[in-house]
Parts: sequence; structure tokens; C-alpha cells
Amino acid sequence: MSKQSKGNILGAFKAIASHQLFIPILALVLLAVVNLIVDPSFFEIKDVTNNAGYMVKSGALITILDYGSELAILAIGMTLVTAASGGQDISVGATIAIAGSAMLRVLCGGNSRPDTIQAPIIVAFLVACIVGMLCGAFNGMLVSIFKIQPMIATLILFTAGRSIAAWINNNELPIVPDPKFAYFGGFIPGIPIPTTVFIAAICIIIIALVLKFTNLGLYTQAVGINESSSRLNGINPTFIKFLSFVILGLCVAVAALIKVSRLSTINYSVIAKDIEMDAILAVALGGNALSGGKFNIWASILGAYVIQFLTTTLYKFNVPSDALAAYKAVVVIILVVFSAPKAREYMEMFVKKLNPGRKEAA
Repeated sequence: MSKQSKGNILGAFKAIASHQLFIPILALVLLAVVNLIVDPSFFEIKDVTNNAGYMVKSGALITILDYGSELAILAIGMTLVTAASGGQDISVGATIAIAGSAMLRVLCGGNSRPDTIQAPIIVAFLVACIVGMLCGAFNGMLVSIFKIQPMIATLILFTAGRSIAAWINNNELPIVPDPKFAYFGGFIPGIPIPTTVFIAAICIIIIALVLKFTNLGLYTQAVGINESSSRLNGINPTFIKFLSFVILGLCVAVAALIKVSRLSTINYSVIAKDIEMDAILAVALGGNALSGGKFNIWASILGAYVIQFLTTTLYKFNVPSDALAAYKAVVVIILVVFSAPKAREYMEMFVKKLNPGRKEAA
């Protein structure tokens, strides 16, 4: 192989490896290859009859699409918060509990075992959206106005959120009697694909349109990169940070609808437990800087599905649920190391050593 050909190959590899989607796509491919070698049945999709008597699709890939969708929705909001504030919201799981509890309160009224729902589902969902956005506004106020570090600011709801959720329904576990409510976290009769996939698609389309036809993405990146410079250019950093937390609160409300509708009830201490860690990991796996600034929503969404792919794979290998956090911690360490400026510097030096004549030829 000639030096020029070798240089072109190395140059192409460097260009590919430097792309933001490279790491999540590489992780996705590695997981797919491992599952293909160890258990090819992992990719089988079967037609089965669910508990409601409808024919639906089933399999590991369907599970990834199903549970990865709610994580993708949260990753959208978490990406904006990370980009604007340079920090993360660790109260996401607790806020899901609060929004879900408020939704059940509206649907069931004061009776935890009603014969019929006490309000239309759409009304209950709108209430959950308001509650989620209020929680986001509370966190956003602490971060944007009082200048509290995001992780410390959101620690308040992280600590008290589940107790607040239990208080909303007097520490009871309401059960929604309407089977239609379960459609949002399950299947719509006649449609074999989980409803969560369509909900996630709607959320992704909405945020794509917002970023395309508004300056939200530009302003968010500007604030995250340099708050002082953005202020000099007429951008209000306080409002942008506040807005990012409110948007995350809205995403949390959608996730709460999915979570609560899966069982038509709620368990305050268990629902969405540690999901905030998965959402943050999805943002990191997407190659977004956790210190804020430039971001890629699509990379975070892909990262969310990769995280769910990893989780499903670990369950497939009979890894205990208590040990999942340890495996994900390894992924976090690898991501942090590879994203560190020093690691990238070493990688560039390694490429230059493989192709010492490229600079001279240029």
C-alpha cells in the first residue's frame, strides 16, 4: 500500500472518528455484534397475544424501542438543560413521581379505587404537564436566578419529590379503572407496535421543528459556551436557562404519562428510579459536553436507545438488576476518559505517528 493510500485511509478514519455520532453508533454496533454471536434469537420478533387479547409484536428489539422511547423523550430535555446550564437535573425520576401522582389524583379524585375515571384523560395529562413544568420552573429559578449549581439545585426535588408525590394522594396507590388509559404505556388495539414509539416520534418531530424554525438551539448553545458574550449579543441567559428546565419538565410529564399508564397505578418509591442517571448517560454517550455549550439532540436520542440496548442486553445475560448500575458506571468511566481533551490529544498524536509523512505531503 502506498503512503498516499495509507494517508487517505487514516484521514478518512480520523474524520469518521471525530464525528459526534461515532461513539453511539460504535456502541450500537458492538452491542449488536455481541448479541448476534452469543444469542442470535435476540433479534427475533414474534407475534404474540397480550393480556388484552390483541396480537402484538414481541422481542428484545421491541423492548428496546418501547422503553428506550421514554428515555429518548427525557434525553431531549436533559440535553437542553446540560447545554444551557453546564449541569444536569438529577430530580427527573422524582418529578416523574410528582407529575404521575397529580395525574392519578385528577383521574381518580379522592377515591383510590373509583368505578370510573373522574376526569378526561387529556385533562389529567394537561395537569401533569403543568405540574412538571412548575417543577422545572422551580429548578430553573434556582439555577438561573439564584445561580445555584444545577446538581445542587435539583437535589431538593430529588430528595423531597417522592414524599411530595405520596402526599398528593394521601400515601395511597390509586388505580385507574379505564382500560383506555393503559394504551399510552402499552398497545392500542389493532396496532402491534408499542404506543410509546409513536409518542416519542411526536416529541422528536416537535423538538426538531422548534430547533429548525426558532433560535432556541442557537441561543442555548451561545449561553452554554459563553454566558457573558451571549448577554452582550442581546440574549437573556437567565431566561434561556429557565426555559430549558421548563422544557425538561414538560418532557418529564410525557414520561410520567407513559410510566403511570403501564400499570394504571403508581409506586412512589420505585417509579422511574435512577432514570435520571440513564438520561444523563444518554446525553454523554451522544458526545455532548456535560459542561455545556454545543449539543446534538439526535446524538442524545440515539444515545438513549443505546443505553436501553445495553440494559436489555444485560437482562438477557441474566445480570441482576442490582448490578446494572455497576456495568453502566463502567460505560460512564469509558465515556469520560474518551471525551477528555487529554485523551483526544493522545489519539491525534497516535494518528500522526501512523502517518508521519501526511503533513509533509500536504
